[in-house]
Amino acid sequence: HEKLTRHAQECLEELKIPYKKMRLCSGDVGFSAQHCYDLEAWLPSTGEYREISSCSNTGDFQARRMALRYRPAPVADTNADEPKKGGKKKKAKKPKPVLCHTINGSGLAVGRTLVAVLENYQTPDGDVVVPEVLRPYMGGLEILKKK
Repeated sequence: HEKLTRHAQECLEELKIPYKKMRLCSGDVGFSAQHCYDLEAWLPSTGEYREISSCSNTGDFQARRMALRYRPAPVADTNADEPKKGGKKKKAKKPKPVLCHTINGSGLAVGRTLVAVLENYQTPDGDVVVPEVLRPYMGGLEILKKK
């Protein structure tokens, strides 16, 4: 889930939105999560950082509830080439299925991200500068003019 959190951070960095990463204490982590990070974006209108993403490691909690398992690769037996009693080779045992561990992440909440972009890129006259990374998707538009 570190990589999942990092992906959300990279999006905020590309948008050049000020943010902070918070590791939640056990009292704030949800029932199913073992570890959780919240990303909070700066919103000038409130003068506060507000949650924009949450990424959790839920361990085997979710997998246990849906019986999501995998079978590990067999471990090579170093004595497999030696004949056993009666001259037969012993067949390698299949490892037992193991519960998967799952992660959960919201990416970036779309509505909150839009608010963060509008607030952080608004000019004093009410126009909004389009973040450079979004300009190719806006047909090259650089400024959203206030009407």
